[in-house]
Amino acid sequence: MQVANSSYTTHIPNIYCSNMPIARFATLLVVTGFLSTVGHLGASAFGALDDDLVALDIVSKIHTDRSLTARASSDFGHIVEAAPNGVFHPVSPADIAALIRFSLYQQTPFTVAPRGKGHSSRGQALAPGGIVVDMPSLGRGDHGHRVNVSIDGMYVDVGGEQLWFDVLHATLKHGLTPRVWTDYLRITVGGTLSNAGIGGQVFRHGPQISNVRELDVVTGTGDMITCSPGNNSDLFYGALGGLGQFGVITRARVGLERAPKRVKWVRLAYTDVHQFTADQELLISNGAGFDYVEGQVQLNRTLTEGRRSSSFFSAAELARLTELALGTGSSAVYYIEGAMYYDDGSASTVDRKLEALLEELSFVPGFAFVRDASYVQFLDRVGQEEQKLRSAGAWDVPHPWLNLFVPRSRIHDFAAGVFDGVLRGTRPVGLILMYPMNRDRWDDRMTTVTPDEDVFYAVGLLRSAVAAGDLERLERENEAVLGLCDRAGIGCKQYLPHHASQDGWRRHFGAKWDRVAALKATYDPRAILSPGQGIFPAAVASTTPATITAS
Repeated sequence: MQVANSSYTTHIPNIYCSNMPIARFATLLVVTGFLSTVGHLGASAFGALDDDLVALDIVSKIHTDRSLTARASSDFGHIVEAAPNGVFHPVSPADIAALIRFSLYQQTPFTVAPRGKGHSSRGQALAPGGIVVDMPSLGRGDHGHRVNVSIDGMYVDVGGEQLWFDVLHATLKHGLTPRVWTDYLRITVGGTLSNAGIGGQVFRHGPQISNVRELDVVTGTGDMITCSPGNNSDLFYGALGGLGQFGVITRARVGLERAPKRVKWVRLAYTDVHQFTADQELLISNGAGFDYVEGQVQLNRTLTEGRRSSSFFSAAELARLTELALGTGSSAVYYIEGAMYYDDGSASTVDRKLEALLEELSFVPGFAFVRDASYVQFLDRVGQEEQKLRSAGAWDVPHPWLNLFVPRSRIHDFAAGVFDGVLRGTRPVGLILMYPMNRDRWDDRMTTVTPDEDVFYAVGLLRSAVAAGDLERLERENEAVLGLCDRAGIGCKQYLPHHASQDGWRRHFGAKWDRVAALKATYDPRAILSPGQGIFPAAVASTTPATITAS
């Protein structure tokens, strides 16, 4: 099957689409016949499943109107389109469990994909011909705002559907905060925990999944299971970073710390990639330095020919950076982005502490830029940028993002091949991230895979296709980057991964593949969960038309 976005066409694997028309839910369930059978034989004929269906009124929560299914047919990437046959609006996690058991009752089960904000880029949140679960519905109605802070326990219990932005504000009311944040906060807890959840605090505290104490998960067998390192630990470690393959995360218990009030927000400019990486690695080994460390790569043409506005730099500072780029002849300007947290008790010493730290670093003299911001302003910096992009019509466009973990030993080979090679002379719209992490802050029992080195780099080619032909060009460049990594044996691992075949997934998971396959066989043996990932083939749904009574 082919689905088109503008002039660019993406293929959805036939394991999901063969013999599967996009008619509204008619391809899935003989609901009327099923319900009439229940009425004729009584609930006892089918056991607990029918008790759930009758008590929770599952069918009425499946919506098939075009406006809803159309919104659930695409994601943030705007590259893949695949229509579900219905959108499910659960009121409680028990509804999700009943929906899954309802699917398993069918001779050929339908697929189920939880969707928060749909912030995937390659159709991972889609359910072609299946049912998309509208996770935000869990936070509405009588169940309300599912964020509960324990001050004594220093944790927050939060629904998987909740946005990190809302978690931030709920915990700050108690003077507390999670330790690790993604750069963008308007995404769901369950979504980031199904991947890893990375940002500038990872070097110190590990990814978000390393800061979870307990989960509630609805598995692909329709069971509601509470798990932790000491209870159902295989599911706990599997679901964290598990790409939604073993269950739907409906609650997470996340550790907290005391919240700072303000931030010294710093950007340091470099023209030499070796000095840039050396200073980054120094910073992540320095326990008393920055609380947040990331890095950016700005290709020269984006400075000399790109838009002359920035949410961080002033116009005069951008002019100076442009002169720097032109004067050195390097292919890019590199920035270390750091943050030093402080509160009332440390306000009198933070400037001296920052000055002492900067004296240890080798950025271009005179190119240290410091801002003072509130803690919330700093954490929500991408949300503020989002509003500008939406106003300019540059948010709801294709995002062919490529995120990689690159071993420290090969980061300079990668930079030479990509920034001085594949991307040299390009002028992308978007952002390129590059910053190191300490592997000992990750738990290898979790499903996410990383390079097998003590330090590795997150590299994000976060570019947008805003003009005709951009998408095809950016996709070719992504393929060239991946091809370079393969030919040179760099040993990259994709983050927020996308692979076109199960063989690609086997190579991705490497030594973890057997464990991943075993967990799938245990917790989702019919392979109905999160089919958009394309890891495990799902049974093709029935094409028998049905009369349905859903709204």
